[in-house]
Amino acid sequence: MASLQDQLLKAGLANKSSAKQARADKRKKQKLKNKNQHVEADAAKIAAEQAAEEKKAKDRALNAEQQQEREKRSVIAQIKQLINVNKQERKGDVVLNFTHDNVVKRMYVSEEMHRQVTKGRLVVVLLDEAYELVPTPVADKIAQRDESFVIYRADLDTKDVDGKQEDEEDWYADYEIPDDLTW
Repeated sequence: MASLQDQLLKAGLANKSSAKQARADKRKKQKLKNKNQHVEADAAKIAAEQAAEEKKAKDRALNAEQQQEREKRSVIAQIKQLINVNKQERKGDVVLNFTHDNVVKRMYVSEEMHRQVTKGRLVVVLLDEAYELVPTPVADKIAQRDESFVIYRADLDTKDVDGKQEDEEDWYADYEIPDDLTW
C-alpha cells in the first residue's frame, strides 16, 4: 500500500515540492514534540529525585530520633536493673532526712544504715517514685548513665551538721589561740 502522499502525486493533485515541504513540517513537529517530552520528562525526573532525597533525609532524621529514644530507654532500663539488684533492704525506725527538689523527704532505716549514709557509703536513689539505698560504687555507675536518679550523697554534701559551710569554719584555723585567756 502506498502512502496518501504517493497516491496524490500519482494522481497529479500534489507536486514534489509541496510533498517535500509537508514531510519537513511533519519532521519539525515531531522533533519539537520529542524535545518538549524530554524537557518535561527531565523536569519530572528532577522533581522525583528531589522528592526522594527529601524523603531519605526525613527518614534519616526520624531514624536518628528513634535511635536516641531507644538508647535512652536502654539506659533507664540499665539503671533500674542496677538499683533493683543492689538496693539495700530497709528495716528500722531511725529517720533519715534528705532533700529532693528542695523538699525534705524521710526514710526509715536502721541505725547502721543511717551511719553508712552519713559516711557516704550508701546513696539515696530514685526508682519509680520510690527512694532506695544503694552502695556508693553502684551510685557512681548510675550517675555515669544519668545523674537525675541519684538523689542524695553524703560525700558530696558540703554542709556540716550545723548547716554551716566547712570553708567558713576553716578561715581562722591558721591563727593561734592563746591558752591563758581569762574571761
